[in-house]
Amino acid sequence: MFSLRGALRFLGTSLLLLGADAASFSNPLKDPNGSDPYMVYVDGYYYLTTTTWSDVQITRATTLEGLKTGEVQVVWSDTEPSRCCHLWAPEFHQIDGIWYLYYTAGTSGDSVDNQHVHVLQGGSSPWDSYSYLAQVTPEWGIDGTVLTIANQNYLIWSCMANGIQCNCIATLDTPSTIGETHILSEPLEPWETVGAPVNEGAAPLYHDGSIWVAYSASYCWTANYSLALLEYDGFGDPLEQSSWTKSDGPVFVSADGNYGTGHN
Repeated sequence: MFSLRGALRFLGTSLLLLGADAASFSNPLKDPNGSDPYMVYVDGYYYLTTTTWSDVQITRATTLEGLKTGEVQVVWSDTEPSRCCHLWAPEFHQIDGIWYLYYTAGTSGDSVDNQHVHVLQGGSSPWDSYSYLAQVTPEWGIDGTVLTIANQNYLIWSCMANGIQCNCIATLDTPSTIGETHILSEPLEPWETVGAPVNEGAAPLYHDGSIWVAYSASYCWTANYSLALLEYDGFGDPLEQSSWTKSDGPVFVSADGNYGTGHN
């Protein structure tokens, strides 16, 4: 499912590493298993995590190019039947000085009908050891990320609502518990419904006081898998769709031999 997500593996690099000196590098940075990339730059190190399906891994290096041969550690694998398999979309977020790693996992077998967002608790560095904390989403859900507005944390994830795959949002009351679920965006535009109606892979962006959420639209097995934006109005309730404006169309699409340019 996620091979196309990795076609342009590191759009997230340029969006998430504000202030870091990337120097020079060549793509791909991670091949294979480079899909669903998430990266932070902390105390001189780039920390990268991507989908592997069977475990959660982190690679670190002092340069982006160095990630190709950087230190790798498996920070989590699981034999618990309810969350053992189909591990996708890991992301680490610092909350109150502690790093938490959110990821998607489900049951063994071919079905991905039992996927949920889970969270691991780490330490004061992304490289510290992690332990299992909790399942976060009560219903089917994938691609969990953390949005912060006015000192309030929110969880955004891809959920099933109104019979289609939408982006959902809830207050993140603790690193492992959420409030009432709200629909953040629905795949209703033609460019969001190629192959299947899908909104997923959300990634918050902050710049000069403005806030956006980038997200993936359309089915990931198509060349029309693309990135679009939601823009926060700056004053409304972030839980309400009316506080966000969806871009008129995708802002990043297949081109120059790169296909399915979704997920972060």
